[in-house]
Amino acid sequence: MKKLQTVFALLFGFTLLARAAGQDVDYPPIYNEPIPLLEEVVGEFHYPISSSSQLAQRYFDQGFQLMYAFGKTEAVRSFRAAWQADPDCAICYWGEAWGWGSYLNGAMTTAEGPRALAAARKAMELIDNASPKEADLIRAIQVRYIEDYDPENRRVQDELYRDAMAELAAKYADDLDIVTLYGDSLFLLEERRGYRSLENPNTVHLHNVLLSVLDRKIDHPGACHLLVHASESTPTPELAAPCARYLGDTIPGSSHINHMPSHTWNELGLWHEAVRANIKAWHSDQKAAFDRGVSTYPTHNLTMLYYAGAMGGESAASLKAARDLAGLNGNTAMLTLALVRFGRFKEILQVTEPPAGEVNRAMFDFSHGYAALKLGDTGRARQTVAELQELTATTTSRFRFHDGSDIIGAMAGILQGEIFWSEGNHEAALGAFQEAAGYYDNLSYDEPEPLPFSPRHWLGALYLEMEAYDGALAEYRQDLGEHPNNIWALWGIQQALLAQGESDPEINEKLEGTMEYADIWLPTTKY
Repeated sequence: MKKLQTVFALLFGFTLLARAAGQDVDYPPIYNEPIPLLEEVVGEFHYPISSSSQLAQRYFDQGFQLMYAFGKTEAVRSFRAAWQADPDCAICYWGEAWGWGSYLNGAMTTAEGPRALAAARKAMELIDNASPKEADLIRAIQVRYIEDYDPENRRVQDELYRDAMAELAAKYADDLDIVTLYGDSLFLLEERRGYRSLENPNTVHLHNVLLSVLDRKIDHPGACHLLVHASESTPTPELAAPCARYLGDTIPGSSHINHMPSHTWNELGLWHEAVRANIKAWHSDQKAAFDRGVSTYPTHNLTMLYYAGAMGGESAASLKAARDLAGLNGNTAMLTLALVRFGRFKEILQVTEPPAGEVNRAMFDFSHGYAALKLGDTGRARQTVAELQELTATTTSRFRFHDGSDIIGAMAGILQGEIFWSEGNHEAALGAFQEAAGYYDNLSYDEPEPLPFSPRHWLGALYLEMEAYDGALAEYRQDLGEHPNNIWALWGIQQALLAQGESDPEINEKLEGTMEYADIWLPTTKY
């Protein structure tokens, strides 16, 4: 009974203070519910605030970490719990205002805008209770939120906020969190997706700001998280490697933080490290149901796991992740693609529920057509190719950041090439695989890529069969440049060299290292 009374008291307190913060502001019910102190989730991070309430301090530290982890809902709830514990805590309202705002993976919504504004204004009302540094943070965030917020025009406020945070970063250069928040404000003004040029001074400046934090604290979760994203699509993803070694454990129960190093490991071809990072993330996703983890983007964690396993030859991890993904969101496309990757053709035909979405359905159909060919049903494979080719020419669909036609065209070319190959028509197969590679090369940067294999794994295999070893080496080396240390290209290069009486000690060493974790035997680089 006492526990129940405490819950009702907390809910009543939230309601009163929500009204005080913004009388006409609507909040989804979850934001008026208490959130526990997630002791197994958070790390050792501490940002001292002007409050005599230890409970407010602990909730504030929790909210700060969860914002670094992109756990926005849990972060906002934590900041609200902080000011519930200390209604006079101005910086606690600043935390809530920060939590409602835009972040790297999404703009603040029109529903969130009034909530952010209400919290920012409440912080200003209480500013006399703040320390000078807290007061500066509270004043800086005022420029970020306005009445009648429109996400399409948010750049105006984001630029004002960046300028305000630049001043604070200069004034409080020893406060690593303020410098990190300045880096965050810079990143919000950059394009989130696509490749980043190191000739762009904005990119270089962003890197330098974040590195200035990490030079002093290599395991800073906020700075490292941002640097991984700021460097992964540049020619120097290794910039984030030193801090990525620590990042996954800095907020131990946050699935997104657990997962984040894999963005760097994928770019560096450390596939087993990426597998381990995403297994840890998936564990945190599952722990969230017991308040022992915070789950953020669980489908992304599983997709990265399936992809890393596919590139590293860890079939058990890849297939398990793809099955868990299908169970989580009903999307069987990645499961069927993983089964193609590892030659599990009979199992493909056992996956009978097609996914939603035109490109996902095309992946499913490609996989079934490929399995049909391998199991002797050439007629079905031909029909699938015809359907995929027609869809390539007519589709206007998108898959994440890609034109659907490029993904579908790559799959159509692979299946067409396999049909020609099965008929002994190597030249026609070569042309089909090259066409597939052309579509594949049109794909933009993504983590992970839409397909868990490259058409060059088929091209290289065909060149090996044709004893055109220089052609095989060219295809595998290009693929290795695009996907470092992937087991398929390493094996292909080794075999092409051996066929010519040559050897490359570096390739042999890398392949041996990859095979230490792989659970497959390779007869070729495609099945």
